[in-house]
Amino acid sequence: MNIYVGNLPWSVKDDELRQLFTEFGDVSSANVIMDKFSGRSRGFGFVEMPDSSAAENAIKALNEKEVGGRNLRVNEAKPREERPPRRSRH
Repeated sequence: MNIYVGNLPWSVKDDELRQLFTEFGDVSSANVIMDKFSGRSRGFGFVEMPDSSAAENAIKALNEKEVGGRNLRVNEAKPREERPPRRSRH
């Protein structure tokens, strides 16, 4: 299951995000989304867990959990919607 994790403290890196979820089960991947221009965290990330029941337990336990002074927002990730192409301003 792919899990969205929002409201992350800016200091959290991939390894720390993975560590939060490993106590609930296997983690296939954990990625904090970074801004491609500044290289800083965008404050959210995604965690992939192969076991759906472990993922649901992690969501229940970690949603609204305080980490680094911020309450996490944790839920099942929604498929990315297709956006219309951006029009150039040139």
